[in-house]
Amino acid sequence: MDVLRPQLITIDGRNYRKNPIQENYPHEDDEGFYQDSMEYSDEPCDAYEVEQTPQGFRTTVNAPSLLYKHIVGKRGDTKKKIEMETKTSISIPKPGQEGEIVITGQHRNGVISARTRIDVLMDTFRRKQPFTHFLSFFLNEVEVQERFVKFQEEVLEKCSMDRGVDSSIFQNPKKLHLTIGMLVLLSEQEIQQTCEILQRCKEEFINDISGGKPLEAEMAGIEYMNDDPGMVDVLYAKVHMKDGSNRLQELVDRVLERFQALGLIVKDWNSVKLHATVMNTLFRKDPNAEGRYNLYTADGKYIFKERESFDGRNILKKFENFYFGSLKLNSIHISQRFTVDSFGNYASCGQVDFS
Repeated sequence: MDVLRPQLITIDGRNYRKNPIQENYPHEDDEGFYQDSMEYSDEPCDAYEVEQTPQGFRTTVNAPSLLYKHIVGKRGDTKKKIEMETKTSISIPKPGQEGEIVITGQHRNGVISARTRIDVLMDTFRRKQPFTHFLSFFLNEVEVQERFVKFQEEVLEKCSMDRGVDSSIFQNPKKLHLTIGMLVLLSEQEIQQTCEILQRCKEEFINDISGGKPLEAEMAGIEYMNDDPGMVDVLYAKVHMKDGSNRLQELVDRVLERFQALGLIVKDWNSVKLHATVMNTLFRKDPNAEGRYNLYTADGKYIFKERESFDGRNILKKFENFYFGSLKLNSIHISQRFTVDSFGNYASCGQVDFS
C-alpha cells in the first residue's frame, strides 16, 4: 500500500484514511488483535452530532448487538483503551439487548475521537461478517420458470455426455433472480433503514427512470463467467430491456452507487452485471449454495471449496440465443439469504415498487 495514498473506508457517508496494518485477519482471541484494529486515523470529525450537557459532551452510536463484543474487546480491553486515550466514558447495552452506545466526556474532541474509533471498529468487523441479504429483482415469473425447465430438459437431453453436466448444477427455477448488491444487515433496525434508503432512491431517481411503471425486460441468451468455455463453473442468462434502452442498467447502477456511497455495499465494481445464474457447479454438492458469496467464515477467513467444472462448449453453441421469457420488473427486494418464502423464492424483508 502507498502510504501517501492510503485506503479510504466509508462510514455513514464520511471517508476515513486506513493506515497500513497487517491484513491477515487474526482471530479476536489472538494477542494484539484489538491493538491492530485501532490503528486508524481518529481525527475529529465535525459531522457527528454532539450534545453539550451540564456535565460536558455526549453523543450516541446505533450499533447492532452482534457487534458489541468487538467494541468491548477481550476482557474489556478495547473499551478501556478507547476511554483512556480519549478521556471519555462509554456505556454499551448488555449482550442481546438492542440500544444505543452512549459516549460522554469533558471535551468535545475526545467524544468525537471515541465515536470515530468505535465507527471504524464496527466497520472492520462488519466487513468480516458473512453477507445476510442482497438487493434483487425476482425473475421467477411463470413463463420464465417454464422456459427454464425446458432449457434444463433440452440441455440434459443433448449435452449430458459432456464432462460435468448433470441435473445437480442447475438453479432452482423458483429462485431465479438478478442481484444488484450484497448486504450485511445485523438487526431489524438496519433492515428498516435499508427500506428507507430504497424509498429515497425511488423518490430521487427510480420514478424518473421507470416512469412509475414496471420495466419490460426479457431474459434471453446465455454466457459464462470465466475465460474458458471448456471449464465453466457459472453459466448465466442475460437480462436486458425489450426496447433496447439502458434504463434497467442505469437504474441498478444508480442504486448500487447510492449504497456504495453510504458504505453499505463494498465497492468491488462500478456497474451491475445484468444476469441470472442458471447453472453453478457449487450446487453439485450443496443445492443451497449461493455462488461466491458463501466462501468466507464469520471472521473473514476464506473457505476453499473444491469445484468440479463442466464443459460448456456444446451448451453455448446449441443454446446461445435461448429465450427464457419476458419480464415485468416492478420491485427491488431486500432478499434474505438461506431462506425460502411460500413460493419457494428467497424471503423478502422489504421492497420498493415502481408502480
